[in-house]
Amino acid sequence: MIQKSKAATPSAPFRRLARSALAGLLAVALVPVLQLPGAAQTTESAPQAQPAQMLQPVPRPGAPESFADLVERVMPAVVNISAATTTRTEGRTFPQLPPGTPFEDLFEEFFNRRGGEAPPRQRRSNSLGSGFVIDPEGIVVTNNHVIGEADEIEVIWADGTTRLAEVIGRDPQVDIAVLQVEVDEPLVALSFGDSEELRIGDWVVAIGNPFGLGGSVSAGIVSARARNIDTGPYDNYIQTDAAINRGNSGGPLFNMNGEVVGINTAILSPTGGSVGIGFSIPTSLAEPLITQLREFGETRRGWLGVRIQNVDETTAEALGLERARGALVAGVDPEGPASAAGIETGDVIVRFDGQEVANSRELPRIVASTPIGKEVDVEVIRRGEETTIQVEIGRLAEGEMAARGDRPPADVPEAHADALGMEMMTMSESLRERFSIAEGVDGVVVTEVDPDSAAADRRIQPGDVILEVGQEPVEAPADVLERLETIRADGRRSALFLIANAQGEVRFVALSLEE
Repeated sequence: MIQKSKAATPSAPFRRLARSALAGLLAVALVPVLQLPGAAQTTESAPQAQPAQMLQPVPRPGAPESFADLVERVMPAVVNISAATTTRTEGRTFPQLPPGTPFEDLFEEFFNRRGGEAPPRQRRSNSLGSGFVIDPEGIVVTNNHVIGEADEIEVIWADGTTRLAEVIGRDPQVDIAVLQVEVDEPLVALSFGDSEELRIGDWVVAIGNPFGLGGSVSAGIVSARARNIDTGPYDNYIQTDAAINRGNSGGPLFNMNGEVVGINTAILSPTGGSVGIGFSIPTSLAEPLITQLREFGETRRGWLGVRIQNVDETTAEALGLERARGALVAGVDPEGPASAAGIETGDVIVRFDGQEVANSRELPRIVASTPIGKEVDVEVIRRGEETTIQVEIGRLAEGEMAARGDRPPADVPEAHADALGMEMMTMSESLRERFSIAEGVDGVVVTEVDPDSAAADRRIQPGDVILEVGQEPVEAPADVLERLETIRADGRRSALFLIANAQGEVRFVALSLEE
């Protein structure tokens, strides 16, 4: 299961993720056979040419002779974090005894003498994690989940020195917290390295406080990069097989130069201990956020004001794209920067501020790290043609919601048609009431779905509302049929639908026309 690596009980979503993630990670990988030096030729007179795709052997320098010099240099800056939380329990009311209970009079006198209620009690709980010093003046970085809502935070060094810490700022989305301790003299501090330079297979070293043992060192390699474990919108973890256990949370992951390239934060484990699958927040993501927390006490993320979804092969074909790429705009906030700049629903964002957007998961991270107020070029594909739109980035605030439609409800006679496994009717007040469709959501109502159809596979269900077909608005079933015929006549094998659910949340769905 995916677990935050301090000693804490994993939540149900983590347990569900663990089962699916573990199953996916157990797939068998086929490894090309390397040609060995000095392999015999089949004949002396006509040696066979090596296939172009045959991998050649690489030098094998072996493991480092020792990590001791690196560890000796960085260990003084790695700390343990003890976070204590005090909770107040309400007074316990003594039980009401049923009539006729033996010694009823005796119990009643005993309880009444004590006021009938026990005094309130306080319960103190501690959690242990790891952290590291990044500034000689007493700035310490750890995970947000290590400190939680603690009343008292102590930072403990390897020599036993203990200092109380205050929280400068925290970011639950990426699970980072920055602390300040008072110092009499400069501390040993670590420097950040460039996590983008890491390659799969590079050596890394983790130091932390697993199970409260403190100062524990483990080494391994980078197993994967840009790993998404579905813990938040900005997932971009380094995966490593260096042993990471509960209590390692917030500790540093080092490269061979002794630079911090990651912050250890989670593990995948069916047992609660290390099975060689640990995850670290890369410094390319963490360092700008730490800078913001130190400067402002909060993070200030960029905001574009769009709701997006991924582009799969079927959707790409329906849009006329040569391949699946980019982030499909499924909604535009009318108050957001994208709307002001002219980005529209149905645009496919393929490049943002000079960075290619390979899929929808990458765009939120890129936008969030963009300075507020910066004017950026956003390249979109609109109806098959590329165009560049300049957008001034706004600031993301908590709880911002996607745009909702504001068109008046339709009040027209019901019309009926079916296509692609869907039965459809024109919006009416009776349908709006029947399916609890929100005011302002208008289009063609899906009333039934064939369970064996592609529409059902794409999770279209009765009560959904078709807003567009082929990026053209529709108001009646006849409009849907007409658009489908036009798309077929253009030689396309799938059609792109813009679908709203009863609450008004919209998404694009590509349906095959070949059924």
